[in-house]
Amino acid sequence: QVQLVESGGGLVQAGWSLKLSCVASGNIFSIYTMGWYRQAPGKQRELVATFTRDGTTNYADSVKGRFTISRDNAKNTMSLQMNSLKPEDTAVYYCNLRRYYNSGAYSDYWGQGTQVTVSS
Repeated sequence: QVQLVESGGGLVQAGWSLKLSCVASGNIFSIYTMGWYRQAPGKQRELVATFTRDGTTNYADSVKGRFTISRDNAKNTMSLQMNSLKPEDTAVYYCNLRRYYNSGAYSDYWGQGTQVTVSS
């Protein structure tokens, strides 16, 4: 099994910054990607930023230029630096690890989520 633990959420004012962190542990194999998703009340979970299998990054249009994803493979950690936060960034943020198998199939693992609230 894989365990993901997020930290760093909180309540901030618009324009402020926050940094989220995720630590992965457990049965982690080399072929996996990690990313951040978020879910606002009444909305579906959406991609915020991820690492692709070729190591590049992918961002939602709404966060490009404001958010930066980073990772430390040696420590199995991932971070999300969020700058210029807006009220519409308010959501529960989830760390995701996608583990790939030789068959092409994959398994998704999720953290418990961390609340980010941005006041106007």
